[in-house]
This record gives sequence, structure tokens and C-alpha cells, in this order.
Amino acid sequence: MSHSASGHPDVIVVGAGAAGATAAFHLAQQGRGVLLLERGPYPRAKPCGGGMAASMQALFPFDLSPAVDAVIERVRFTWCLGDPVTAELPGDAPFWIVRRSVLDAYLVEQARAAGADFQVGVTVQALRRSGDRWHLLCRGPGGEAQEFEARAVVLADGSGSELAGRHGLGPARPRFADTVSVEVDCAVAEPSTARFEFGLVRHGFCWAFPRQGGYSIGVGTFIGRDPADADAVLTQLLPSLGLPPDAGDRRSGQLRIWDGHHPLHGQGDNTGLVVVGDAASLCDPFLAEGIRPALISGCRAAEALGPWLDGDPAALADYSRRMRQDWGESMAWGKRMAQVFYRVPRVGYQLGIKRPTAPQRIAQILSGEMGYGDIAQRVIRRLLFQRR
Repeated sequence: MSHSASGHPDVIVVGAGAAGATAAFHLAQQGRGVLLLERGPYPRAKPCGGGMAASMQALFPFDLSPAVDAVIERVRFTWCLGDPVTAELPGDAPFWIVRRSVLDAYLVEQARAAGADFQVGVTVQALRRSGDRWHLLCRGPGGEAQEFEARAVVLADGSGSELAGRHGLGPARPRFADTVSVEVDCAVAEPSTARFEFGLVRHGFCWAFPRQGGYSIGVGTFIGRDPADADAVLTQLLPSLGLPPDAGDRRSGQLRIWDGHHPLHGQGDNTGLVVVGDAASLCDPFLAEGIRPALISGCRAAEALGPWLDGDPAALADYSRRMRQDWGESMAWGKRMAQVFYRVPRVGYQLGIKRPTAPQRIAQILSGEMGYGDIAQRVIRRLLFQRR
């Protein structure tokens, strides 16, 4: 790892998930001294469906395919396991399924090859700024106190992040979607078809994504305060896939979903901080996509930190601006769509999903070819008019 003249890294990245590992790779590739910290254990499975737009390959100079489990060619939507609508996905391999334990470890491997230092078992408890440096007060693998310092810090510590809010990054009160994820090892009847089921879950949906040797299945609720009765939902969903109703290893989780435009870079006494990925509350509030914004934000943060380290004080504000432009403006429409659709999902399915052009539009959103703003106004008007 290259170091600044002080002997310390230029940047410390807190969290080695998809966003943190992406930021670490791109910073190390610039020749920056990078320390990537992970509280561990590592690699670990995460409650994530694993859907990822193949267009994200453009963010990396290396091939992502070793981390890809399945290539999705079509998406099937259902209402209460019936009334199916199928969309063929546009372009060449526009949607991939990955396992987070595999993807995250692969990105960390690339970051280390580029020169980043990686330490597991380190929990960052607090940050404080002194002069032009950040000091990270940590607990090591054996419980011992540790301290690290750097000029800049990337907060990539996931949906449970407490550090971002303490330093004025992202929303002060994050909004969460409740999820239950199920991993099932089994034969897959249609290995290139991803499924979305809208009728079984109040205020949300289920998904079933094929992967190598089985399925990643999930239940998510996106509005309201009552979590879904996931067991009851899965008792119906799993047999439709030819599986026992109690199959699979189940994990509960919370997705920190997009909930408004907020600064993703520190200002004033917090200068030199940026937040990325789930810690930045970037997850899609309509379709729960989290990997794409994790990778985009990790890449964009590294692009902004380079000039900032070289003396451009406005560079980190440009990171917040670009994320608003590249992601947040679409998510603002996605949030509005979710608030209408998930309150009247049967109407939404009939007037939204079942419209001749709708499945293709959703497929284009999943593939990154289109944003919610391209369709939202028409969809919302249609749903609101129907409710009167």
C-alpha cells in the first residue's frame, strides 16, 4: 500500500461490502494509500436478492463475470401467483444475479491487488477530526483499542450505520424496508427467469431469483409500519416453485431506502467524509435494488476524493451533486410511485404492470437503461385517477 508522507493512509474505508470495496479499488488504482476496514466475519452472506444491472461492468476495468451466478433473460410478474406477465429483457445480458458474499469478496480481492490494505475484525466506534486528519477510534479483533488516522474517510458500513447520521450525512432519520431473505439449494426450473410477485404481500412484494444451485427468495414491505407475515407468504410462494413451504435458510433484515435528497459529503468540521451504499440510504424504494447504487456511489466517491486530496475543496460537493443527478432524481420518482402503487397494489398491477408497455419499461429500469422519471408521471396520474 502506498502511504502519504506521514506514513498513514490517505483514505480509510469503513466497511468492505460492495460500496466500500468499490471505493477502495478505485482509490487504490489512483495510487492513493487506502486502508479498508471490516468488522467481520468476512466474507459473510447478506440478506440480499442479488439482482444487479450488467451495465455496472462499465464502472470497472476488470471482468465482473467471475462473481456472477446467473444471467437473467426475462422477468415474470404475478398477482397472487396467477395473472402472469412476462417481459424479455433488452440488450445483451442486462441483469445479473450475484451472491453478496462472492461479489464483495471478489471486489475486495481486486482492491487488494490494486494496493489497498485490508483488515478484518476492526469495529470503528467513533470518528474525530484533529487538524487536517480524521482519527478513527476502533476495537480490534481481540477487543483491544486501536486508532487509525487518514486525511479522508469513506463510510460504507451498511444499513445499520450510526456513523453517517452522527456526522450529518444522509437522512437524519433513515427510512427502512423490512425484508426476509431465503436461500434455497435446489434444482431451478427456469434458470434465466427472475420472478416478482405482488399480490401476496401487503405494502410490498416477493422475489425469486435463480442462482447457481438454487434460489434467492425474499419478501419486502416498503410502506406502512407493519412488517409482512413472511412465514405465511412463503408458505404460499415456495410451493409455487416446487419447494416445501418451510424450505431454506431465512434471514431478517432492513433495507435503508432512499428517502429524499441529502448531502453525502461532510461540510465544515466534517470535511473529508463521504458516505456510500446502504449507509447513504440509496436503496431503490420501489424495487429494492441496492447493489447498483452501491457500486455507483463507491465509484463516484473515489472519483471525487482524488481531486479533493489534491487540493480541490469543492470536489466532494460534486460527489453529492452527481449522486443526486445520476441516482436521486430517479429515486424521487420511484418513491412517489411506491407510495401510490403499494397502497393500491391490485389497481397498480392492473393499470401498471399489465399495460402492454409496462413490463418492458420495468425491465429497462432494472437494466439501467431508463429511470423512474421516464414513466412515473403517467403511472401516478393513471393510478390516482382510478382511485377517485
